[in-house]
Amino acid sequence: MASSSVFLRLLLLLSLAALSFADNSKDYILGEDSSPTKPSCNNPYLMVKVKRWVNGNEGKTVEGVGAKFGALLPSKLEKAVKFPVVLSKPFNGCSKSSSQLSGAIALSTRGDCDFSVKAQVAQAGGAKGLLVMNNEEDLAMMGCPENGTLDVSIFVAMIQKSDGEHLKKSVEDGNKVELLLYSPKRPVVDFGVAFLCLMAVGTIKMASYWKTFTVVEQNDDPYKELAEKGMHYVISSLILRTWKSGGRKGIHVPIFEEVSYLSLVILLVSVAFAIFWCVTRRESYSWVGQDVLGICLMITVLQVAQLPNIKVATVLLCCAFLYDIFWVFVSPLFFKDSVMIAVARGDNAGGEGLPMLLRIPKFYDPWGGQNMIGFGDILFPGLLIVFTFRFDKENKKSMINGYFLWLLIGYGMGLCFTYLGLYLMNGNGQPALLYLVPCTLGVTVILGLIRGELKELWSYGTVLYPTLGDSGQDNRSVRA
Repeated sequence: MASSSVFLRLLLLLSLAALSFADNSKDYILGEDSSPTKPSCNNPYLMVKVKRWVNGNEGKTVEGVGAKFGALLPSKLEKAVKFPVVLSKPFNGCSKSSSQLSGAIALSTRGDCDFSVKAQVAQAGGAKGLLVMNNEEDLAMMGCPENGTLDVSIFVAMIQKSDGEHLKKSVEDGNKVELLLYSPKRPVVDFGVAFLCLMAVGTIKMASYWKTFTVVEQNDDPYKELAEKGMHYVISSLILRTWKSGGRKGIHVPIFEEVSYLSLVILLVSVAFAIFWCVTRRESYSWVGQDVLGICLMITVLQVAQLPNIKVATVLLCCAFLYDIFWVFVSPLFFKDSVMIAVARGDNAGGEGLPMLLRIPKFYDPWGGQNMIGFGDILFPGLLIVFTFRFDKENKKSMINGYFLWLLIGYGMGLCFTYLGLYLMNGNGQPALLYLVPCTLGVTVILGLIRGELKELWSYGTVLYPTLGDSGQDNRSVRA
């Protein structure tokens, strides 16, 4: 029974494999191509926001991409100018238009001639800009011709086929359609990531102190114990802290036998909360429910799985360290994309990633998106930090002379280094354990060497998985 319980706990932990610290926002620059670069053709392929009005009523804002040539769009909405839309005739925009383009944005379709030709025709007709409708549901990079000079002073942008067809239909129906184009820049610092880091650090700190301010009922059945986890465990522990007799009265439930009224009510609330999140998981506010469920689960896991010493921590964290690096940096060599980042973002699931991460929206980013950190990037370092808290407490160490405080600070610094790496690599996902393992395990080893306690830390505990809630159990190894 005991070995089965240990196996189930290990399986639970390993199933929460480390996902990378990443974001799923759109790139501010679409990409790069191999088309020639000239003084008149060296614009970056900046993403563009297209605001539209139909008969004075503001409609949905769509996204596009600017051309490599032509004028650059303003980065601030206040500096952008609204212009009416006129359809090019012929609609391919390859020859002089019979419609009056002066002072308007010319809308034409892709194909039949170079993008630069369309831009020159629109400019010759007096258009203020050219908007090209792509022939598919995607955005393409509009480069420059191989030969010849290019003199285009109007802005040129492309939108997806469906967005272009909607504009075209509105104009053909006789509506007054106006557009305003601008290309906002991303903020250098996204303050949302600070809240994400605080959630990660706070989760580990709460898990460390959990048994000191909650009451956990002793349970002799490990399978039943494993079933009472996550939100149910967290809520019941907090309630029983102030209402110690709350779990004594019970009711007989088939299969589960005797269950307390309190436990049953909390179970129903927890299930209802999880169902509500599942139904609304695509809504803009769903990150709140996902984070609540995730934090409850991680607090529980850090109570169930406890490391006995840093010998076990070294093996576990070093393996996770290499695992994380492989799936983020090395896997693209075999699978053409980072498997870890693709899973986190849900690239092959309609943008719906696995709910095994904490996430928070980029509130101040005009392009939206979310910052994310995987459960494994909290759990693996968290196991070591919780161990140091237990070590300090059992050895009556002060906060300064102990290890817990310094590892918690090191973990926070590791998250900062992760975000710095994310910024320096243009938003590409980072293996967070690349930074977190040296900042936690490395700090433990260095402090242990300085204080002459490394040998004690290395062979400290003998009980790998003490029963959840048995805070009185001695984890120290027997030494002469």
